[in-house]
Amino acid sequence: MKNNSIKTVVATGIGAALFFVIGYMINIPTFVANTSIQLQYGVQALLSVIFGPIVGFLIGFIGHFLKDSVQYGPWWSWILASGIFGLIVGFVKNRLHVQEGVFTKKDMILFNGVQIAANVLAWGVIAPVLDIFIYSEPANKVFTQGLVAGIANAVTVAIAGTILLAVYAKNQTQSNSLSKD
Repeated sequence: MKNNSIKTVVATGIGAALFFVIGYMINIPTFVANTSIQLQYGVQALLSVIFGPIVGFLIGFIGHFLKDSVQYGPWWSWILASGIFGLIVGFVKNRLHVQEGVFTKKDMILFNGVQIAANVLAWGVIAPVLDIFIYSEPANKVFTQGLVAGIANAVTVAIAGTILLAVYAKNQTQSNSLSKD
């Protein structure tokens, strides 16, 4: 049990650091103000699937908090949305078997269905609604930002997250691949 909690803490720290660094260094602007294509969500999705929903949530929450704090100050609605994204994606941990070296087309479809749903909830509902309640932002502005961010993140995770999971699974030892001589 202790070894597992150490892995969890290390995965959370490394994941949050990667989220921060990638998000800070690679920001591809979109046509909507204060909305950019963010590549760190592919890494967050990978680590969420490997380590589960709590780690996924913490990576997004801590990583996004650090990124916002360095850039312009915490924007809590979007910080929470990043955490919720990782939480939801992390729930497929027990349905996918990437640690055993398995990531089939069916698994890719499941992963992408869940990540798209998580993006819709995070960026289409949570972030804009909290922007309205916390910051009194105009609804048309924040729902447009959420729509663009959600689509960009879903595409990014569909490409980068799927590739990362496939590569990760391919580099794991399959449970039935060893034979006794």
